Amino acid sequence: MSRQFTPKVVTANALLEGDVVWLTADDRWTRDIHEAELIEEEAHGQIRLIEASRQTGTVVGVYLADARPGPLGPEPIHFREEFRTRGPSNYTHGKQVEA
Repeated sequence: MSRQFTPKVVTANALLEGDVVWLTADDRWTRDIHEAELIEEEAHGQIRLIEASRQTGTVVGVYLADARPGPLGPEPIHFREEFRTRGPSNYTHGKQVEA
C-alpha cells in the first residue's frame, strides 16, 4: 500500500542573494511562501522539481518541501521550513530588516 502524498512547494536559494525562494504557479521565484504553488499530486511535483532544477543560473539547492494550505496560501509543516521563511539567523539583514 502506498503512502498518501503530502502537498509540497518547490523551494531553493536564490543564487546571487542566497535568499530562500519558492516557485509560483506562473514560474516566478518569490520570497513569500504564501505566493508559492501548492502541489497536490506527486507526478506534478516531480515535473516541477525537474523544471526548477534546470534553472541553475537563478537558484541552487532546489527541493520539494512539505506544506499545507493556509488562509493566505501555502504554509510550512516542518520546523526547518518555518525557520527558512524568517530569513537568515546569524545577523539582521534581508527579511529581518523589514520586521
